[in-house]
Formats: sequence, C-alpha cells, structure tokens
Amino acid sequence: MDFALSEEHRQWRASVHAFCAAELQPHAAEFDARAELNADAVRKMAPLGLLGMLVPERYGGAELDMLGTALAVEELGWACGGTALSVAAHNGLGCGPLVLFGNETQKQRWLPGLASGETGLGALALTEPGAGSDLNSVQTRAERTGDEWVIRGSKAWITNVAESAIVTTLCRTRPEAGSHSFSLIVVPVASPGLHVGPPEKKMGVRASPTYAITYDDVHVPADHVLGEPGQGLPQTLKVLDGGRISIGALSVGLARAAHEESIRYASERRSFGAPLAEHQAIQWMIADAATQIEAARLLVHKAAWLRDRGQNYTQAAAMAKLLATEMAESVCRNAIQILGSYGYSSEYPVERLYRDARLMTIGEGTSEVQRMVIARRVLSAEH
Repeated sequence: MDFALSEEHRQWRASVHAFCAAELQPHAAEFDARAELNADAVRKMAPLGLLGMLVPERYGGAELDMLGTALAVEELGWACGGTALSVAAHNGLGCGPLVLFGNETQKQRWLPGLASGETGLGALALTEPGAGSDLNSVQTRAERTGDEWVIRGSKAWITNVAESAIVTTLCRTRPEAGSHSFSLIVVPVASPGLHVGPPEKKMGVRASPTYAITYDDVHVPADHVLGEPGQGLPQTLKVLDGGRISIGALSVGLARAAHEESIRYASERRSFGAPLAEHQAIQWMIADAATQIEAARLLVHKAAWLRDRGQNYTQAAAMAKLLATEMAESVCRNAIQILGSYGYSSEYPVERLYRDARLMTIGEGTSEVQRMVIARRVLSAEH
C-alpha cells in the first residue's frame, strides 16, 4: 500500500527498518536460542519513539497514528518475531489501556516511564489457566476494602510482566453484574503477594518471554482502576481490536522475511541442471507468497486507516489478523519447503520464522474467534 503512504510515513518506515537491520536481525537467532528478551536493543528503541508509538507527546510519546505503528511493527517482525511481539504488546496492551481509559493523573503517573522505557515494558494480564478466548470466564477477583482493592487469582501466558513495573489486570469486581462484572486495574508488579513464575518454555517467539502470575491478597489503591468499575470487558475488547492490527502487521513482517529467504535460496541453489528459481513449482510458491503478503498488508493498513479516522474497525481488524496470521504460517511453511532439509535446520532463519508465525493464529484472539467476530458483524449487517 505504498501508494497511500505519506512521505512522513515512508521516512519513518525507513528509519525503523535501518534500526532493525542493525540492532535486531543479526541477533534474532541468538536471543531465540537463549529464550531471552534483547533488552539492550529494546532500550535503544526509546529515543526513536518505538516504546511510545501511541502515547501522546505531552506524556513523552511519539503520538503516531495506527498506520505508522503498523509500519513499525511490520519492520520489527521482519527482523525478530520475539522482540516484535514484546514491543507490540508493550505499545498496544501495556500503554494502550492507559492512553484510552486512564484519567489525567494516571496518565501522568505511568505513561512517561513506559514511553521512555525507564519503568520497563508494559503488560496486560487477561488470560487465565481456565480462561483464554472466553473472557467472561475470568475468575481473578478484586474486592473493594476501604480505599483498596484486594486481588486474588492467577493469570497465564502474560507477555513482558517480568520486565515491567506495572501490569494492567482484568479482574472480576462485580460478580453479579454480568458483562459489567469486570474492571481493569493497574497493579504494581512489586506489590506484596504478586508472584511471577519462571518463563514458559515455548515453541516460538522465545525472545519474548511469557509468564504465569499469581495474586495472593494483592492490595492496590482504589484509584488504580481505569475508568469506571464494571467497564473492563468493553475496554478490553477495544484494546484487543487495536492489538489485532499489530499482530497482523507483525505477521506480514514474518512472512516477508521468510519470502526473502526463499527468493535468495532459490536464486542461488541449482537443481536438475538449473537454478531452483527456474522450476515452475518453486515459482508458483514464490508468486503465491508475494500476492498473499501484499493482500494481507493491504487489509492491515485498511484497518489502521479506519481506526485513524475514528471509524468502526472491529471487523476490519479481525479480517486483517485472520488473513495475515494464516498467510504467515503458510508462507513460512512453503519457505521451509523451498529450502528443503536446510529449511528444517536451525542454521537457517526460516525454521525460526515458522515457529514464530505459529503463535500468531492463537494470541490476541484465535483464528476461530476472529471468524466468529467477522461472521457476527456480517450477519448483523445483512438483517
């Protein structure tokens, strides 16, 4: 969608690409093998604005539009899927709820440290051992006692929490109120009773550590609730809409990296007396990948464009995430096929890219959930 990008967008994308090519891509395999966040590279992102992309300038952020954010996340995904996931989660899930729903005091208290990286990366705790896609099944409870909330429960698969000073937590605050039972509460990670488990052992995006959390009578000041108590579920759904645009962009970046490796290998490797790229079976996989990447990018950019104009983008974001994530898995799979046994080796990046891409159809709403969202929107529009 280059034809729709402003010169400012093009320059921004170029600067992020240059940073990623120098600071992330050369070290992606190393941090994947170590299953560690590339903390040094993340610290260097703050002066570029990558840690406060959606944060207003008055709180130290870059105040980008969603299209600019999507462009940056694609470049991050191209360079290192794990780092990209942590940075996307920080911006969309960590900073996002504060930007969207925080009052002025809350924004001034927490956003400058997040945008500068001084307080680590932001985190959002939704998923529980028994509640993933079904947020109505969340059981972590917060009870109001005087001027405090007392939180009890557990969360699972939470990105960035060990690298963060705060974790915004979806809690059941009014159990009898149906869809108004939940609230988002900002919880300091250093709070007594909050325990962060060891990093999960994962198939992919290993440079983005995830953790289980337990809340054992964690006391939080009453003014740490975002917005009015009982609004947590619609707030969370709005945050996830934006997150889906980022995951779609990240997936486009992963696919792009795999596609580039496919082209490079097919151009250099000879088979049956000719370069691999001259065989029709390989050409078709490369042609399909190029077409699918472009289509997914256009959908991601459309969803971002709608959000930037204040229009409803829920369906577009779901479509973008669905197509981009499933496309990325397919393109990365075919990249391994083109490289053959080399593609299956960790000595070549497509093996890691395939593992990274596999999460994208699960996190921030599975493909099945995206299809439910799309179908409900389409069917309601027809009647």
